[in-house]
Order: sequence, then structure tokens, then C-alpha cells
Amino acid sequence: MRAKSLPLVLLAVLVAGCAGNQSGQPQAGDTRFVAGDGKMQVFEASERNPAPAIEGPTLDGATASLAAHKGKVVVLNFWASWCGPCRAEAPVLKEVAAKTKGSGVEFLGVDFKDRQADAQAFERTEQTGYPHIFDQPGKVALAFQGTVPPAAIPSTLIIDEQGRIAARALGAVKYTDLMNAVTKVRDE
Repeated sequence: MRAKSLPLVLLAVLVAGCAGNQSGQPQAGDTRFVAGDGKMQVFEASERNPAPAIEGPTLDGATASLAAHKGKVVVLNFWASWCGPCRAEAPVLKEVAAKTKGSGVEFLGVDFKDRQADAQAFERTEQTGYPHIFDQPGKVALAFQGTVPPAAIPSTLIIDEQGRIAARALGAVKYTDLMNAVTKVRDE
């Protein structure tokens, strides 16, 4: 084999290793990126599982938890400043959050596997208007294992008023899909 072709062979092996077979899928604690199509999947009420109790420090130094939003619909979005699709969906989340804020819907971000300074810079730029838990080690994300693969970012969950996981999207959400799902869960 010629020395010039070695980098191409290595690249081909790496790309083939990222293909979608089951052995290549993330396992518990794995932090490789998992892509999704961003489509909202709304679960029937009888199929909903309780959301785990989560709490953590926010990017602005406070503390946030799901329990603090008891009795409200909560949109929980997992993101990172280094994630391109997360950046792309940020304006959608901000707009839906602003339009639904006074109607019993709360938004909570979970910044995951990120540097705090980068996450804070991202939030200063986007000015989402809702709190973000700083989850550098990924503990909050792991609490949702089974619903959201630990490395699937961006991911968005909608928690219903009873604290159950009512909807999920893996990948960047689209405005209409998110607004329709939030409205459906809120109006139940």
C-alpha cells in the first residue's frame, strides 16, 4: 500500500465505524453524538412514564429543578454550545417559550457536556429567557436514559402536568412540531 493512500484508508475505516449498527450505538455513560430527525413523538397518556426528579445548578448560579414546576407543562431541552443543531434550534425554542409562557408552560434547558464559559456565552447571545441547568458531567441526561439516549443532543422532552414524559424529539425541533406538541399536551 502506498503511504499516500493510508490516510484515505483510515478515513474509510473511521466512517464505516460510525455506521448505524447496534454495536455502534451509545451505551450508558457514552457521550458520542447521536443524530435524530427532530420529529415530536407524543405518547398516549396510558404509555407515559414519570420523569425522574432532577435538579442542578443553573448557568447563572441559581438552582433549577423539575419539582419547582409541579403542575405545569415543562419543555426540557438538552443542548450544548458546541452542537450545531442545538444552535440552529435555539431561536425556535426561544419563540415557543415566549409564546407559551403565560399559559402554564415552562421551559428548562440542560446544558450537557460543555464548558461553562462557552454555555454562558451562548446563553448571552441567544437570550432564551428561561433557566438552564449546567450538567457538565451528564448526570441529568443519564437520569432520562431509556427515554433519551445519553448522547442524543439536541433532545427535547415535554413533561405533562402530572410529571410524566408526554413527548420526545431527538434532533433539532421545528417550530410547528414543537408548538403543536406543547399545545396538545397543555390542553389535555
